[in-house]
Amino acid sequence: MDNRKKELIRSLKFTLFSLSAGLIQIASYALFLEVLKLPEWVSYLISLILSVLWNFTLNRKFTFQSASNVPVAMLKVAGFYLVFTPLSTWWTKVLTEDYLWNAYVVQIGTMLINFVTEYLFQRFVVFGKSLDTAKK
Repeated sequence: MDNRKKELIRSLKFTLFSLSAGLIQIASYALFLEVLKLPEWVSYLISLILSVLWNFTLNRKFTFQSASNVPVAMLKVAGFYLVFTPLSTWWTKVLTEDYLWNAYVVQIGTMLINFVTEYLFQRFVVFGKSLDTAKK
């Protein structure tokens, strides 16, 4: 299979797994925000962690098919989220509490930013040298 086709399939898989992670994130966010009445930023933070764990697990195995050291790969993803999470938690708080934006609009916008940046980070930094190394 040529590289363009392989990358297209990889991108489609990442998109589908990200959509499933997004459903987990939105559902858990709604649970924490609406049912448990947690603040927007706390609801976001917990739902993000659940989504990241789901997305990392599926994408490592099926999208990037990496046999790389799982703890090392997870540490790299954790590094990404050490930057992304404080920034996105901050802008969630500011936009929902200070500017009174709708919490779900902020959540969806943040998820789109996360989708693009996480794909690029996982594709080129986390799994770049170990793509397609897992046994099939």
